[in-house]
Amino acid sequence: MLISTCSINENRSIEHIEMNTKKTSSLKSDLDTPCLMLDLDILEVNLQKMKDLAGKAGKSLRPHAKTHKCSALAKRQIEMGAIGVCAAKLSEAEALTAAGLGGILITGPVTTKSKIDRIVSLLAKAPSLIVAVDNPEAVEMLGAALRENGLSMDVLVDIDIGLKRTGVAPANAVAFADLVISQRNFRLRGIQAYAGHVQHIKSYDDRKNKSLGCLAEAAAVFKKLRPKLGSSPIFSASGTGTHDIDLAVPETTELQVGSYVCMDAEYMAIGSDADESRFTAFTPALRLLTTVVSANQKGFVTVDAGLKSLYRDGALPQVLGHEGHGLRYDWFGDEYGKISYDETTPPPAVGEIFELVTSHCDPTVNLFDRFHLTSGDEVVGSWAIDLRGCSQ
Repeated sequence: MLISTCSINENRSIEHIEMNTKKTSSLKSDLDTPCLMLDLDILEVNLQKMKDLAGKAGKSLRPHAKTHKCSALAKRQIEMGAIGVCAAKLSEAEALTAAGLGGILITGPVTTKSKIDRIVSLLAKAPSLIVAVDNPEAVEMLGAALRENGLSMDVLVDIDIGLKRTGVAPANAVAFADLVISQRNFRLRGIQAYAGHVQHIKSYDDRKNKSLGCLAEAAAVFKKLRPKLGSSPIFSASGTGTHDIDLAVPETTELQVGSYVCMDAEYMAIGSDADESRFTAFTPALRLLTTVVSANQKGFVTVDAGLKSLYRDGALPQVLGHEGHGLRYDWFGDEYGKISYDETTPPPAVGEIFELVTSHCDPTVNLFDRFHLTSGDEVVGSWAIDLRGCSQ
């Protein structure tokens, strides 16, 4: 029960594809399951579309590598015009640097002495590194470590615009920025503001109003800080769910979008400008392949992808290629899932294979070692998920 996709674009760069030289499997149906696949044709369309949207709006892209955890894919994003990539954790930034990437923004707090020592070491290899900061004590610790080693670095002030996870309150942001500047080993480049709590609001209009309201707070801070910034100030913001909305904010300079490359069922369930019932901007390039391992019950079969293969967060995984046939995935334990069927569908047999759209792409990717790269029904190579487990 595999679905077919369009053939690969022959003009697409394949420099970073690990080709399947052993030829042990050339078709998707030959792959051992459960496994992750990336449809390269869809991936390229997603990459190009986001690039074109940002370019038309005069914005830069610094996409989030936390979504795909793959340095080869991050390199492809930079080949397609991204100015760098975001990393949620220091260990991700270290792995991306080791893979030869630059322009890395660490979006999460770095607050402990051990991590600050690692930042200092990383700067020697990654002078373009940027870190978002929101804590006075951490700023003073990092500033002291930089002075001790005769170094300086770029930083952004992280602004809390409603997520309440990290960031300085807008009312305190200018005073905090002055503290950053006073350390003298920091080059204050601008701000970061991420409205993560807005990204999955179902109604497009509600999501639009909420995102614009949140970013208005950050934009007011950015305007106040402009005289303190250099010639190329940064206002880094946004996510996949609000990418088109946030492009209209004049002050934003770059987008931190992540999930658009892979997509998942959670994002597909929200409304869009074109269709209030579903998200139409990007198509799922990420697929999980799973096999029926037991068909002894009436009304459902058991497949080999459970909680250890699909992160249980967000929407239910979607069965691709059988819309309207009553097939539904549900959780069935650590090792297994359940695919139910109705009277309109012939009972699936043991050994039949399904493609699923994952519930939540980021943590699901972190469960696997590699992406199998596909074009149509053919497996054309693989990419290591080399940032897997980088959570420190």
